[in-house]
Amino acid sequence: MIEFSKNPIIIGENGILKFVENDNYTASFGYQWNKFQKTQLDRFGNDVCQSSSRLLVETAWVVETLEEANILEVGSGAGRFTRALLENTKANIFSVDYSAAVEVNFENNSVYGTRLHLCQASIYELPYKPQQFDKVICFGVLQHTPDFKRSVRCLAEMVKKGGELVVDFYPVKGWWTKIHAKYIFRPLTKRMSHQSLLALLERNISWLIKLYQIFEAVGIGRVANRFVPICDIRNTLPKGLSEHQLKEWVLLDTFDMFSPAHDHPQKIETVKKWMVEAGLKVTFGEFISLEAGKAAVVRAVRT
Repeated sequence: MIEFSKNPIIIGENGILKFVENDNYTASFGYQWNKFQKTQLDRFGNDVCQSSSRLLVETAWVVETLEEANILEVGSGAGRFTRALLENTKANIFSVDYSAAVEVNFENNSVYGTRLHLCQASIYELPYKPQQFDKVICFGVLQHTPDFKRSVRCLAEMVKKGGELVVDFYPVKGWWTKIHAKYIFRPLTKRMSHQSLLALLERNISWLIKLYQIFEAVGIGRVANRFVPICDIRNTLPKGLSEHQLKEWVLLDTFDMFSPAHDHPQKIETVKKWMVEAGLKVTFGEFISLEAGKAAVVRAVRT
């Protein structure tokens, strides 16, 4: 039985425990996931299953060993990895998001029943008593928090003895990391209203995709596309998307580039050091090859 450390300020009609208000630095993600509710969800049997593939590769978990395990997922968004966890394991999933996206997660995954436990809370004030979870994951989130190091420490506090923490994040690969359209335009775009930013992208996304593809075709994409203000199609998106799916994924990932209040990439070695300082033993810290590009992944256990 997982124990709480505090009481919610409200319990939603759908049973979601809410420990925070919606108005916080993750407002862009609440807006984003209400607009793109199902874009990244796995559709088992008839579509790409990138989320499940990424989950299983990055964690290296043997799913048969997770029956009745308690897994904490922090930063769940619309529930792409929530669904992958529920579909691929028989564990109890405690899924947390700071934004209003938690409502979308419920719509997408409540069909999985009592194994799913949703709450809206801050990574800095997780509502559970420490050291209760067999596994803790945080994918695609840490770089968007105000204090990356503190976020790692708060996640580590949730890991029980013998348990494991797995995170991925935007990496610093070298001096050129921030020589990129994202960091050129973000000082402006992160201050735009979400509606205005999305409308701007919708008006321009088709020709930007074509420009990206032209640069790839003539062999200059590796350099030139760093300055095209859309996501890295070749290295971040699933293969085999239809034209409509490609446009939707690019629109989502580009909005995700430009809208968040925070974007703080880190070196893998730095994150490993923070894991150790938080009382964990690092078991893995490298780039992992995925279907779409590479991910910076660190795993650590509490001994």
